Amino acid sequence: MTRHLITSALPYINGVKHLGNLIGSMLPSDLYARYLRAQGRDVLFICATDEHGTPAELAARAAGLDVAQFCAEQHEVQARLGEAFSLSFDYFGRSSSPQNHELTQHFGKKLLENGFIEERVTKQIFSVDDDRFLPDRYVEGTCPHCNYDKARGDQCESCTRLLDPTDLVEPRSAISGSTKLEVRESKHLFLLQSKLSDEIREWVNKHKEWPLLVSSIALKWLDEGLHDRGITRDLKWGVPVDREGMEEKVYYVWFDAPIEYIAATKEWADEDPDNRDWKSWWYEAKDVHYTEFMAKDNIPFHTVTFPGTQIGSREPWKMVDYIKGFNWLNYYGGKFSTSQQRGIFMTDAIEMLPADYWRYYLLANAPESSDASFTWEGFSGTVNKDLADTLGNFVNRILKFCSSKYSTALPEGGEIGEREIAVADAMQKRVETYNKYMEELQIRKAMQELRAIWVMGNEYLTDAAPWTVFKTDPAAAAVSLRFAINMIRVFAVLSAPAIPTASKTLMTALGLELDEGAWINGPMLDELQVLKAGHEFTVPDVLFRKISDDEIEEWQSKFGGIEEA
Repeated sequence: MTRHLITSALPYINGVKHLGNLIGSMLPSDLYARYLRAQGRDVLFICATDEHGTPAELAARAAGLDVAQFCAEQHEVQARLGEAFSLSFDYFGRSSSPQNHELTQHFGKKLLENGFIEERVTKQIFSVDDDRFLPDRYVEGTCPHCNYDKARGDQCESCTRLLDPTDLVEPRSAISGSTKLEVRESKHLFLLQSKLSDEIREWVNKHKEWPLLVSSIALKWLDEGLHDRGITRDLKWGVPVDREGMEEKVYYVWFDAPIEYIAATKEWADEDPDNRDWKSWWYEAKDVHYTEFMAKDNIPFHTVTFPGTQIGSREPWKMVDYIKGFNWLNYYGGKFSTSQQRGIFMTDAIEMLPADYWRYYLLANAPESSDASFTWEGFSGTVNKDLADTLGNFVNRILKFCSSKYSTALPEGGEIGEREIAVADAMQKRVETYNKYMEELQIRKAMQELRAIWVMGNEYLTDAAPWTVFKTDPAAAAVSLRFAINMIRVFAVLSAPAIPTASKTLMTALGLELDEGAWINGPMLDELQVLKAGHEFTVPDVLFRKISDDEIEEWQSKFGGIEEA
């Protein structure tokens, strides 16, 4: 039986993540992990904080902390926020762990042994005013390819091309803004991607099922020609390069970060070594299907650089089978930005509203085929229409009516008729389509189908009109109430991967447990008759409240909400 390994792109350590980070990897990977678990699949869901590199050092300096202490504290912050947003990681590790040090050095040695690493003297940017070598990403300037004026020395965010700092036009220090830069020599290790290019291309071409966004970025890089990449830096914080003459060097963060997927699995296993085997998931793991989730700026490193590292090791490491890539979620006219504190961050969001409001909105508007834009009007519209009016109102009015006219138990009397059979048949088709989209990781389509299933409940109530029928035929009204309350159970189970807290509330109201392994697998007519007459329930508080116009104005004022040109 196939086991499913799922990884989310690692959130960087330098601050709380914004909603764009959340929908770009962590949330959709959680949706998929929860869905597969509900199907009874064997799932291991891994994530970690990405802790090395200059941004971590600078953030620690700004906070007045030692970088190790800063990273430890920020890891706890991000772990708590993950829990607050119901992210069901099996393990949330740290790239600064001893396990990642060990594995990164292992890959470095294997690549060197196999002739895929070479020592070279390089010319690097040295900032006289900062009195330090500047890592690539801390040199800014104008991209020579697209003229984006805030390109970094490692990659242009606008056109996604890889760069060297010396490629930039009018370079400056991103730390101080100083243009007093010099080119000095420094010895570094290079990963010879050029020697691995044909093997990487052959591996990429095997994955015809990858989304166009993913395959097009990978092939663009390959078609432009892979350059050998420096994989060491003149820093103190990172994985040390265990090589004579390089005692003051560390591995480049983009070399060690993807290896943390493996290392975090080892961290997980090391907590319970008698019952967990990390190697069975990563080494000669032929029964494992591996799915990665990430935003488009991370795609090149996961389709070219990290696969090249694995291939070059000449060891049987598990390589990714499917990559779910996302475009960017923008905030009105501009990008969410951790460094510029632009947009809504996870700490702000969770203080404003419970996680399920954000989870559903982000999944329903996932930036799959193109960039998407967050607006407060769009957010409130989705919450009010889908969550409050369609799902919440259905639950509230049916349970309240039943408790007031009968009791807090499903009423007796009557038998299901043609109307119920027709609804069950139609819902069966909807559920099959929903499952299909979830399997295919078409997230927006899956959420559209989930909402359509909720709508069926409201349409059934409008047609059956138990509040009217009750006056003349209480037995017929009892049939529709039993049927509708069974719909609540179906909605709760199907919605659990997207809105787990609300789904648990619904199941608790019905006197049931929300079993992680429960799903709707039987004939729908049977599923809609699971709860029998006499089964007791409680009436929950309002499931989702509406967002007011005053709140929208307040949040626009606080976070900004003016469309930019």
